[in-house]
Amino acid sequence: MTASPTDGLAGRDVLAGEHRLRVYTAGDPGRPAVLLVHGSGPGVSAPSNWGHLLPVLAEDFFCIAPDVLGFGDSEHPDPAPTGGMPAYTTLRAQSLLALLDALGLERAHFVGNSMGGMITLRAVQLAPERVGRIVLMGSGGAPIPPTDDLMRLITFYRDPSVEAMADLLPRFVHDDALFADRLGEIAADRFAKADRADVRRSHLATFDPEVGPVRFTEEELAAIHHEALVIHGREDRMLPVEAGYYLARHLPNAQLHVLPHAGHWVQIEQAARFVAQTRLFLTE
Repeated sequence: MTASPTDGLAGRDVLAGEHRLRVYTAGDPGRPAVLLVHGSGPGVSAPSNWGHLLPVLAEDFFCIAPDVLGFGDSEHPDPAPTGGMPAYTTLRAQSLLALLDALGLERAHFVGNSMGGMITLRAVQLAPERVGRIVLMGSGGAPIPPTDDLMRLITFYRDPSVEAMADLLPRFVHDDALFADRLGEIAADRFAKADRADVRRSHLATFDPEVGPVRFTEEELAAIHHEALVIHGREDRMLPVEAGYYLARHLPNAQLHVLPHAGHWVQIEQAARFVAQTRLFLTE
């Protein structure tokens, strides 16, 4: 990693329905719209997930990268929604559809990473006519037990610290040399965001231990006829590649690309391949 993904990236607040979202945009609004939906994790935001890709994708698309509701600098409902991840996933999908309204967009392609993939699938279920093609990268939603690494993410707030963050971050990648000598600096920056009371509240509400995760049945996926690109890192330790196989097997119009030497952060470890495949898929 070199420069911070937030360098030179400015966001603005947009009222999306009943909730305020921090939104980062790039590219010509006259081009096809692509909504980039980041995943979960303590301290995550749209810039940390997509900042380095926005200028590249903006060459072909109007890119919209919001901090998802309950993450980053977007609104954190207080009190947080009850009902755990399923209820919060639906609320987050509704807020993204409301964001399209606020931006005057009838339709957009969705690119969902990890939890963002589940939010994307929920948005398709809620308003299929508002969603164009979908890209699911390292997506959740498959009936697969959580890995030990994912459980470390889920339970981060049992003993939160910069050291715990430095232990967590390398689990997202195949080769932790990606961090070079900046792991401590990156962990400290991300922990500063994760240590906010509103971020903690939203995380704990999302991963309520009394409520199960979001899992899409074979029948639910079979009813989604959107063209779909499923991208998964072969060495993903958070959501194993079997999750990608499950989604690609049951989405009727899905194609699957498994990338070697990549963990959960395909968009960082295999950025050029991710961009090339996404660009080809969304423009074919």
